[in-house]
Amino acid sequence: MKTALKILFIIPVLYLVGLPVFMTVKGKKTPCSDIVITIKDSADYGFVSKRDILNIISGTAGRVTGRQVGDIPVNEIETNLYRLRELKSADVFTTVDGVLHVVADQREPIMRVRGGDGVDYYVDEEGIVFRKRTIQSPRLHLVSGNIVISRKMMEGVSVLDTAIKRTILRDIYYLVSYIRSDGFWSAQIDQIYVDGNDEIDLIPRAGNHTVHLGTAENFVEKLRNLRVFYEEVLPEVGWNKYSVINLAFRDQIVCKRR
Repeated sequence: MKTALKILFIIPVLYLVGLPVFMTVKGKKTPCSDIVITIKDSADYGFVSKRDILNIISGTAGRVTGRQVGDIPVNEIETNLYRLRELKSADVFTTVDGVLHVVADQREPIMRVRGGDGVDYYVDEEGIVFRKRTIQSPRLHLVSGNIVISRKMMEGVSVLDTAIKRTILRDIYYLVSYIRSDGFWSAQIDQIYVDGNDEIDLIPRAGNHTVHLGTAENFVEKLRNLRVFYEEVLPEVGWNKYSVINLAFRDQIVCKRR
């Protein structure tokens, strides 16, 4: 009786252990029937297309449909996809029905940068720099002027990383992050310009003037003072009275008449 009970107990255990192994072996021999690509936020940014991903797949593995999924170099495809700097993540896997899946997440840019070399770049929320390759441009704050994009940045090192020497782009990152987090300034500031002395000018959307911020030091306090000036002074004297509003001096606002 005990022997019979042991056999009855062992059979389901063997089934539970053996079934996944059987399905895994069988799954690896299943021909790849399709490629399904999912790109998150593709409608918002369009940095990477399905065609881009298909080109990387074919360049890495050749033709994959019809091949046994166990022969598809999934890890190598994933590694090559990460070379697309526009992608924050890429997950490549196969399912038991023979489908090769690619799930890609695009980086979310916070600003567009026109480097001193005349080339346009994006900087994302993690401080990663990547080159602008598409015609489509999301609505972002534009930074231009004396901006140097180093080799390390182009290799994927964040502008926030200590491996990058102090750069004005790091200061601009914090400035833009603050502007984006504030509804008033996000709507007000359009462009940011860096001069040869690493001093910053802000180009607002309203009014025909330039805001000279000076260095990025104490920019929160400077913008706080500017907001008071915008709300209490300019409505009285007119938004076009001054050509330059200078915030470079601590606790002072110096204006140049038009």
